[in-house]
Amino acid sequence: MVSTQIAESARHDDIYEVAATVADPEMPFLTIADLGVLRDARLRGDVAEVTITPTYSGCPAMETIRSDIARALQRAGYPDVDIHTAYSPAWTTDWLSAEAKRKLADAKIAPPGAAAGGRTRLPLLSAAAPACPHCHSENVEELSRFGSTACTSVWRCLACSEPFSHMKAH
Repeated sequence: MVSTQIAESARHDDIYEVAATVADPEMPFLTIADLGVLRDARLRGDVAEVTITPTYSGCPAMETIRSDIARALQRAGYPDVDIHTAYSPAWTTDWLSAEAKRKLADAKIAPPGAAAGGRTRLPLLSAAAPACPHCHSENVEELSRFGSTACTSVWRCLACSEPFSHMKAH
């Protein structure tokens, strides 16, 4: 019985590890595990079950993420895959791993600060301005509330004049 439990645990871990390698289609240098989108992955009988939470309810990347998870698990030898979407609790940028924040900074995207104690900010309340990922100056201005993805905004550093993206805290 103990060896069966160990084997089951290893298969659960394997499913999570495979799902954790799936890249975010909008920011492919990040994985869904880095983002905190991957909530759970386990084996139930012969079915690999994965639970994901979108970064926001209308995220256009979720269908691609679902397909990529299924394909990765099927390639790893799990033909039956069931992917669940959990909307509660809502995703927050507080779920980003330290590795995700490092990867964002390496890509010259200013990582988000804390998301107001885990609560979403009201749209009229402005968050603290990000530091420039190029020169680290805090003398910056927002150019556009919306960037190349819905979760980013576009800024310019007034010290070094470089434009940059910022992942919005929520």
